[in-house]
Amino acid sequence: MCSQTRAAALMANIPRADIDPSGVFKYVLIRVHSREEGDDSEVDIVRGYAWAEYHADIYDKVSEELEKDGHLDCECIGGGRIKHDAQDKKIHVYGYSMGFGRANHAVSTEKLEAQYPGYEVTWSNEGY
Repeated sequence: MCSQTRAAALMANIPRADIDPSGVFKYVLIRVHSREEGDDSEVDIVRGYAWAEYHADIYDKVSEELEKDGHLDCECIGGGRIKHDAQDKKIHVYGYSMGFGRANHAVSTEKLEAQYPGYEVTWSNEGY
C-alpha cells in the first residue's frame, strides 16, 4: 500500500525551477506545503519571469495555480532578480524583493543548477 499523500504526490511533480529563457527579471522563492493532516512535507521552488512588474505578480499567479485543488499551500520566502544568459550558459541570482525580502539565493542557485546542468550559476546579495 502506498502511504504517500495526494499533496506529496503533487509536490513530487512540481518543477523545482521555472524561469524565462533569457534576460533579466524578477524572481521569487516559494515554499510549497501540504495542507493534509499529518503530512509535513514541503518543497522550495524558484519562479522568475520578465512579464512581472512586481515580485507579488509571480507569487500570486503561481500560488493560485498550485493551491487551486486544496491540497497545497504556498508561502513566498523571498525574492530577487535573475540574469539569464542562455547563449553563454550563465545564470546570476542577486538582489531582493521590496515586498518579500531577500530570498536565500544559495537555495535558489541549487534549484537552478539542478534544472540547468552545464550552466555556470552564481549568486550575490548585492544589487536590487
